[in-house]
Amino acid sequence: MSLLPFMKRKESTLPGVSPDVVAFLKDYSIEVMPRTAEKVDDFKDLLPAGTRVYIAHIDGTPIDDMVATAKRLASDGFQVMPHFPARIIQDRATLADWIDRYQSEAGVNQALLLAGGVSEPKGDFHSSMQLLETGLFGDFARLHVAGHPEGNRDIDKDGSDKNVMEALHWKQRFSDTTDAKMALATQFAFEAAPIIQWADALRDAGITIPIHIGIAGPAKLQTLIKFAIACGVGPSLKVLQKRAMDVTKLVLPYTPTDVVADLAAHKAANPDFNITNVHFFPLGGIKTNANWAIENGGSFATPANQTKEVS
Repeated sequence: MSLLPFMKRKESTLPGVSPDVVAFLKDYSIEVMPRTAEKVDDFKDLLPAGTRVYIAHIDGTPIDDMVATAKRLASDGFQVMPHFPARIIQDRATLADWIDRYQSEAGVNQALLLAGGVSEPKGDFHSSMQLLETGLFGDFARLHVAGHPEGNRDIDKDGSDKNVMEALHWKQRFSDTTDAKMALATQFAFEAAPIIQWADALRDAGITIPIHIGIAGPAKLQTLIKFAIACGVGPSLKVLQKRAMDVTKLVLPYTPTDVVADLAAHKAANPDFNITNVHFFPLGGIKTNANWAIENGGSFATPANQTKEVS
């Protein structure tokens, strides 16, 4: 449920814009951090009304900054989804305090629960499942958990997907017994084929939680390669490496046009495909990412400040 009702909009497509891509980008989400959010004067100039905005909680970020960012975004009418990284949360009391502050100060009722990017837990928690087991998120309308199209070496050090799949089955059972809407928010990848194969494999394994696929926004090629290596992106990294070997493309910024178009075409041909939304990682900047979405997303991507309600 959104914090404010979505404005009703009629879909329109500009010449050269793919209707499949427009449909695929509808209700996309995007990720920010407090320090990157500070550089944006007005998110309503960039994002559609009601956009879900994740707030990444990087180790060392004060909770005051997280809550202030959530309050600002909520007051502008966006759906706010802060990260709860298990391994940086000291104990149950800390978790309860964070939840209370988000709810009381910013009206937050959505959360992304994940293990977090630190190797060793700093407190009592090491997984999103432990956070869910506390019962403290009982009145949240939406709970997202992490997905890994190319595996996760932190969880399965042998390169298999054994532990990841066991965790997904646990989360599926949780989803089946809770009123909260759940989704898998995934790490980014750069090639459609491995993503489609992974999503189909989850479906075949009985995982029916909808997938919000992570997509890296436009950025310099060197920036993307750095983030891809740091985040453990594997098989589809070769797409960037191949591009880096092409001198004619090396100096050009990467855009997600190809991967989004391929996924959108697959979705159009397979309406029951379990990827339902796009989640952007704006590695080249929020404004750059938002402008790409505006250029490719039709009227559904029109920024809030440019949208007029139509009946």
